[in-house]
Amino acid sequence: RPAWMSAKYPEVLRVQANRHRNLHGVRHNHCYTSPIYREKTQIINRKLAERYKDHPALLVWHVSNEYRGECHCELCQEAFREWLKVKYEGDLDKLNHAWWTGFWSHTYTDWSQIESPAPHGEHLVHGHNLDWKRFVTHQTIDFFKNEIAPLREITPDIPITTNFMGTYTGLDYWKFAPEVDVVSWDSYPQWHGEIPDWELGAKIGFVHDINRSLKGGKPFMLMESTPSMTNWQRVAKLKRPGMHLLSSIQAVAHGSDTVQYFQWRKSRGASEKFHGAVVDHCGHENTRVFRDVAEVGKTLEKLDEVVGTTVKPEVAVIYDWENRWAMEDAQGIRKERINYQLTCEQHYNTFWKQGIPVDVINMDCDFSSYKLLIAPMLYMVRPGVAERMEEFVAAGGTFVTTYWSGIVDENDLCFLGGFPGPLRKVTGIWSEEIDALYDCDVNFAVPVSNNALNLDKEYKAVELCDLIHEESAEVLATYKCDFYKGRPALTVNKFGNGKAYYIAFRSGIDFLSDFYMGLIKDLNISRVLEVELPEGVTAQKRSDGKNYFIFLLNFSNEEKTVNLPQDAVYTDMLRETRVEGNIVLPGYGIRILKR
Repeated sequence: RPAWMSAKYPEVLRVQANRHRNLHGVRHNHCYTSPIYREKTQIINRKLAERYKDHPALLVWHVSNEYRGECHCELCQEAFREWLKVKYEGDLDKLNHAWWTGFWSHTYTDWSQIESPAPHGEHLVHGHNLDWKRFVTHQTIDFFKNEIAPLREITPDIPITTNFMGTYTGLDYWKFAPEVDVVSWDSYPQWHGEIPDWELGAKIGFVHDINRSLKGGKPFMLMESTPSMTNWQRVAKLKRPGMHLLSSIQAVAHGSDTVQYFQWRKSRGASEKFHGAVVDHCGHENTRVFRDVAEVGKTLEKLDEVVGTTVKPEVAVIYDWENRWAMEDAQGIRKERINYQLTCEQHYNTFWKQGIPVDVINMDCDFSSYKLLIAPMLYMVRPGVAERMEEFVAAGGTFVTTYWSGIVDENDLCFLGGFPGPLRKVTGIWSEEIDALYDCDVNFAVPVSNNALNLDKEYKAVELCDLIHEESAEVLATYKCDFYKGRPALTVNKFGNGKAYYIAFRSGIDFLSDFYMGLIKDLNISRVLEVELPEGVTAQKRSDGKNYFIFLLNFSNEEKTVNLPQDAVYTDMLRETRVEGNIVLPGYGIRILKR
């Protein structure tokens, strides 16, 4: 936004939570509610649509850039109140009950008394905070709809997207995704850093799978990536040889139909002048980075058959924005290291390493197509979710949930009658209390003899230990130490034709790996390749219903050998050769097979 607009129309500038209006500057500094700002953006977009509507290069409209932030001006305050009136059907009593405002005698008697959360005002009513976050998502989407209106009118057949930012916590992308024609996102991993590249590769795979799942498995777009380094991360380490192709093709392997960059040419000045680009300040193509980009382009040229294909996983992990918002605002059990996203990633990790595709969904999605449904730390359970989980398990599905699940409803009000609330029936346990351990503390979970998953070693229990009672569930492991020694740490409950597992303790990857390997075997969950993959290598696939396209990705800097299934014959799509037996992957190497 130019400076003249800020000077002429100060209402377009954002107001912070402390009620101070911003000065002109920075990138995201506009009020989503401002009628003037909405009018001006529509004028620009209408002119763009009219000018380029018949241009042969117009394939997709990319609207705005990385929506983020919030505004607390009077326009937004009034919009928030109107949104609340609709949600609570004009009934303040319903709002007061949902927010539990009687606590500390903070009851509202008039809509005009309600404001957005403020550091110097109300910010400790959790239902209030939760609804504000929901409103911010709503208002951002409403602004987006205003922006795209002239595009829909003038170019109705051109798809529209806006670039999401992975697991950015400021917006609920499950609410945003239905409004775009194709999901796109910006991926900027910090490769070659403090954790092994294959561990980071699994984390990025998790986010790719979210973006594929946001539209029910449809291909997405990798809207932004860097050919080399960024300018805003703590250390701008260059991608090592091979990593640019590997990380680009990883997006394709998980469902992207594009690989795109920010930026084409480095800016000469301002904040992103040192951000990676296809063309460096030298101004020519004789650079290592340009050659890496050209290599990606040549690779993509050979993958036309992959475009439009997808995958149908047998496993789903629930990652839910509203659940995260409520949990991180809860003021309970731990002030630090609640680690919801990390926990979800750890439950995902084993499947990525084993080459097993996974959908990453929210709790409102359809569960019926999966063999295994995993809901780590499902603190919030919205209406109808528990009933659908019961139906899923009763029909033969396997459900896994953990400590700190089934605690609150959609308003962040605690369930009464015992935790895990509406999940108590399907899990067959009652959680009496939960022990939060100091970072230096450790307990252990000890498997019982002859347990169904063949777990046979002690596992560390750290940070959170749920003290549960088995009701209809069978105990698979117990705590070793402290006053709850001998109490259940892992249970399974037979429910209809399926099973529900409850993991009562926070563990490391070692337990989750052994636990899920047992379930993979028990449920006969299919791998992309029915072979053991070497450490650092994953296998992902896409299919058009007739052919399978298999991506072997080596996130190690060392050479790795993959033993292909016996008697299986593939076509190497890049080399156009027949492949069987063994494949040798160089460090950061890829192979793409068709069968």
